[in-house]
Amino acid sequence: MGLEEYKRKRDFTQTPEPPPKVAKGGQRRFVVQKHRASRLHYDFRLEMDGVLKSWAVPKGPSLDPADKRLAMQAEDHPVSYFDFEGIIPAGNYGAGTVMVWDLGTWEPQGDAHEMLRKGDLKFHLDGKKLKGDFALIHMKARRPGSKGTEWLLIKHRDAYDQPGYDIDKYDYSVLTKRSLKQIAGDEGSAAWESSRKASTRGGSSKNDWLADSIAKADAKAKTAKKSAGTKTSSAAAQTITTKAAAANLGRAKETLVGESTAKRSAGKPARPATTSGGVKKNSAVKKAP
Repeated sequence: MGLEEYKRKRDFTQTPEPPPKVAKGGQRRFVVQKHRASRLHYDFRLEMDGVLKSWAVPKGPSLDPADKRLAMQAEDHPVSYFDFEGIIPAGNYGAGTVMVWDLGTWEPQGDAHEMLRKGDLKFHLDGKKLKGDFALIHMKARRPGSKGTEWLLIKHRDAYDQPGYDIDKYDYSVLTKRSLKQIAGDEGSAAWESSRKASTRGGSSKNDWLADSIAKADAKAKTAKKSAGTKTSSAAAQTITTKAAAANLGRAKETLVGESTAKRSAGKPARPATTSGGVKKNSAVKKAP
């Protein structure tokens, strides 16, 4: 893949990120960087051919062979990206907090280039957290609209596998022992920028963007809460008004019905009482001759 895509996404007259330079030498190092960007994920990188071959793993790597982790192949990165830990300011490509979650060396179990080409890359890791045999398997069945970048990262069964592995228990940097939250709140963290800016950076400190984001989020939450309270009060008032109107209408109907009945009674002569047989009471009864 090379560094063309990495270069395309960045303006190196504006960013202190390392330029897209292919490194010399044949080291085989690997690094896993925990990255809280728009979505939390782990960037799994293997040093190969002077670059870092990269995959974004949403749930992170696992030592449990039963876990088949989706790994989306990303653009190659320069080897100098290997130990970056810090904050990418808001408005930049990949904005968020980056932690060096693990690092070490890797060894291919065969011809690395051929296995990568076939989509079945088997290798051994010797890291601080990840150890043992793994495989990156290219998924052949592609979804509609897929770019063909879907792979699976799988741990093989060996002396290092851990059934039920919980990656959240290992939220610390192998370089500084800091958690992701600690890195995000550390004003001394490195800050990298790319060409995808939302606003111009002035002379503010490296961590101003984080404070500004928090302030905006707090203000938005307060506005939403106030709006919700106003809507609730209006709805309650409207309900009370509606009930009062209904009660008044009911009383008015009762009054009108009563008045109408009284008028009908006053305008008609009284009907003489009758017996059950229809004979008028107190009338004379003619006798037969």
